[in-house]
Amino acid sequence: MPVQDECRLPVEKLRWTCDPEQFDFTTTADLPDLVDAVGQERALRSIEFGLGVRETGFNLYISGQTGTGRTSTIRNLLRQRAKSEPTPDDWVYVYNFKDADNPISLSLPAGRGSELAADMKELVEAFKNDIPKALESKEYESRRTEILEQYQAQSNELFETLETESEQHGFVLQRTVSGLVIVPQKDDHNFTQEEYDALTDEERTKLEEQGKLLTERLNDVLRQVRENEKATKDALALADRELGLSCLGHRLDPLREKYVDLEKVLAYLETVQEDILKNLEDFKPQPTQPQIPGLKIPRQEPSFERYEVNLLVDNKETEGAPIVFESNPTYNNLFGRIEHVMQYGGVAVTDFTMIKAGALHRANGGYLVIDAREVLINPFVWDSLKRCIRTAEIRIEDVLEQYRFMTMVSLKPEPVPLSAKIVLVGTPWIYYLLYYQDPDYRKFFKVKAEFDSSVSRTAVVMQEYALFVATLCRDKKLLHFDRAGVACLLEYTARMVDDQQKLSSRFMEIADFVREASFWAERDGHEVITCGDVRRAAEEQLYRVNRIEERMQELFEDGTIMVDTVGAVVGQINGLSVISLGDHTFGRPSRITARTWLGQAGMVNVEREVKLSGPIHDKGVLILTGYLGGLFARTHPLSLSASICFEQNYDGVEGDSASSTELYALLSALSGVPIKQGIAVTGSVNQRGQIQPIGGVNHKIEGFYAVCKAKGLTGDQGVLIPKTNERHLMLKEEVVEAIAAGRFHLWSIETIEQGIEILTGVQAGVAGKNGSFPKDTVFYQVAQTLKKMHARMRDEDDGKGKTAAHKKKTAATRKKKSVEADREA
Repeated sequence: MPVQDECRLPVEKLRWTCDPEQFDFTTTADLPDLVDAVGQERALRSIEFGLGVRETGFNLYISGQTGTGRTSTIRNLLRQRAKSEPTPDDWVYVYNFKDADNPISLSLPAGRGSELAADMKELVEAFKNDIPKALESKEYESRRTEILEQYQAQSNELFETLETESEQHGFVLQRTVSGLVIVPQKDDHNFTQEEYDALTDEERTKLEEQGKLLTERLNDVLRQVRENEKATKDALALADRELGLSCLGHRLDPLREKYVDLEKVLAYLETVQEDILKNLEDFKPQPTQPQIPGLKIPRQEPSFERYEVNLLVDNKETEGAPIVFESNPTYNNLFGRIEHVMQYGGVAVTDFTMIKAGALHRANGGYLVIDAREVLINPFVWDSLKRCIRTAEIRIEDVLEQYRFMTMVSLKPEPVPLSAKIVLVGTPWIYYLLYYQDPDYRKFFKVKAEFDSSVSRTAVVMQEYALFVATLCRDKKLLHFDRAGVACLLEYTARMVDDQQKLSSRFMEIADFVREASFWAERDGHEVITCGDVRRAAEEQLYRVNRIEERMQELFEDGTIMVDTVGAVVGQINGLSVISLGDHTFGRPSRITARTWLGQAGMVNVEREVKLSGPIHDKGVLILTGYLGGLFARTHPLSLSASICFEQNYDGVEGDSASSTELYALLSALSGVPIKQGIAVTGSVNQRGQIQPIGGVNHKIEGFYAVCKAKGLTGDQGVLIPKTNERHLMLKEEVVEAIAAGRFHLWSIETIEQGIEILTGVQAGVAGKNGSFPKDTVFYQVAQTLKKMHARMRDEDDGKGKTAAHKKKTAATRKKKSVEADREA
């Protein structure tokens, strides 16, 4: 059988067709909801393990391309898991009466944090009502009056005794600017200077000694009065305390009983009680301040904010463990913040009631899911997150404090213990970046769950796809699919990954496509989505993005881009390339030419010389030298110069998928055997002449078909592809129909020999024992051309050698004659 017939692909291999009869439902409305991710068993097992291990460091990194269902899968799994887990405690911040700059964090069972806040608010309101009434009561006034009268009586008694004693010795107690003093008197008046000078020395000495004794006595009295005053203050404070306790007792005792199981809360209530007892005056009605005309001064009321409870995390409504998805993981959103209020005069103030929770606080005791890229691009977040995991606590800090020239006075709240599972969602590139560049990453994120962008096509997986469609249609209120519609959708997903044995798992794109199909079906008045609606959606989707493809097609049609699809030309062949423009990818042919001539330059890649080719393409060209040398230069060296060029190529060329194409053009140029221009080629080649697989095979075939269709299908046109790419064929229906009708062809080959025979219609040739090829074969012609080139190069080298020897001999003869002439002279 000729190679051309042997390698021609049958229609059944051109695409995978899904049989709708394998499904046992009428429409997807008959199916239940999808529970797990489709075909992601490896990822699901990894997630189950990561969530099950509670030890530090076993946090998860969900890896995969966008749209593979990473976030939706982890959301569903966490919802199922969190319901059966215990609800974590509430967290509150309260005033620290010993150090106001360090608020205290309290942990209470779920729902009791809000109760404590309400209880404290009610308590303060009760005190604001009860204490003033108690302070104005007759009993309190009587007790206070009694204490003050007792103090006054004691003081009066002391001074009266002192006055009596002073009068007996001729002295009197008088009040001056500097205080009480003992002054001597004579005849009911103070001594004058003359009277004092008239005293004898003995009288004067006696008077001074007596005055000194009385002054010491006065000092003792004053000291005793001060002690009495202090005792009186203590008595008044004790009275106030007893009054306060009488007001507080019946209010605080029930709270102590209510929170008896929370030691830290009981300690806080004790400090509240002591602070209220010390500041009973704050509960009294405040006198009205004098107002300055034209200036309204706000009334200064005592602040009772220190008795409030800042409810940081309230899990009262939470069922099970909390699940927090933080879409904007900035530093403040993740770790909390301390707010400030600008007061009159531009002064920023804060207190413990302005401490706000972050996502880590809300997820404490549960799960926090964040995007890895967002974590890395937000300043300070990644290092702070690792610090929280390392220390197992959440500390609210002013992260910019170290960068300021002046330090601002701020709060230092007591850290909250951290017990949460952190889940990062990101791409594989970010995973490997963290894995290799950050040693701490391996300590804190030890579990990787990887989502594949494609899954193997099995009966179970296809049924799961139907469940996914049913769930999506039900949730988004879309029209449901019938069996044929689901079958066409599966074919579409196989086309997305260019593989007959796999289906795409980019469910974001699939969900969008389902919405489009529902739109067109509803617009056409259909009750369910059929196969025709799916194909309509695919056509409309292509039409929205293929404007540039159509403009390029026009260039082929009018001959601006020169590509022949009929005839045969030596050293010229049609290669195939893929053009990717973001949201659209398509294939187009490119003319490749090869020219050979006598010389020693070897293989010249025009694209490489002008820096339009990448390293992989350059490697493919260099492989050609290895193939030619191994096949045709075993007995003599390659003596040729060759140039290979992508005609009308003004952009870069990368990849080795055209290496076999370039080799065919080179063999044609060396042998002089023309290549059929109606056949395009794709496939890379190794040094042994084996054809290797390439990517984008469907786009390449369809691109050349479109050009042949525009120029006119002859029935002799087609494409050569590698044998190993057969499983990747998911061609459009139009191309399949053309091949089935014989208007277009597709061949899959394994070796260069098969390809050159199909392209030229001439056998490639197999070397005999002596290394020679049979006549009337392509390789024979190539070998003969290379031998002639080598012989010509050898003759040229020999000729150059003879000419040089002749010149040397002539010069020596002339020199000899000149020497003899000189001797004769």
